Amino acid sequence: MKRSKLRRIAGSGLVLAAVGALLAGGAAEATAAASGTVKTAGDPLNVRRAPTAGATAVKTVANGAGVTIDCQVNGSSVTGTYGTGTLWDYVPALGGYISDTYVFTNSDTRVAPDCGVGSGSGQCADACAGEAQYRSSDSHFLVYDTNSDGYSAVVAYWLKGGAGPFYVWNSGGEGTKADKAVTVPHGSWVFYKVCVANYTTAKPDLKSCSDGITDFAA
Repeated sequence: MKRSKLRRIAGSGLVLAAVGALLAGGAAEATAAASGTVKTAGDPLNVRRAPTAGATAVKTVANGAGVTIDCQVNGSSVTGTYGTGTLWDYVPALGGYISDTYVFTNSDTRVAPDCGVGSGSGQCADACAGEAQYRSSDSHFLVYDTNSDGYSAVVAYWLKGGAGPFYVWNSGGEGTKADKAVTVPHGSWVFYKVCVANYTTAKPDLKSCSDGITDFAA
């Protein structure tokens, strides 16, 4: 049996909705993680930093390997063992996302909560060069520039209570990574988007931003 596609809330209203949730001091309660088995034609499956086929492959996972799915999210469309779909599974033990079209579970419905809280990584939209991760253990943003597109990769983030946006830049160029500590109180929330822009000390003109991601400082 196999899961069906899930709905994902997206669009320009997401930032306001998420910041509103932070102002209220809460987040949607998640259900338990789920187990699955990777099923390919035999080759290892790429684990991506973000839930898109164009995101950097951080490692591979073998055909037949068991995985624990922390959450699920819609990303780019992939055709795999179980057809074509946009659902991706976040697997913390692998440090990234795998396409759900290559994962078998004992259910024909989705088995894990929406990604967002604790999922920890994203890629800017429109096949641009920005990728980023929030490391909750020590409250650091890692911002990657994966190819030459004429822009700097940047994270725009907001804190609980609506403070922000603040910015973490990677203006180092293709193939570089910026690692910056940010002040997020222990146990508190951070909401962020991954974008590209021309570097500036003023308010940037953000382009190709990802959907918002909510995470927390452990």
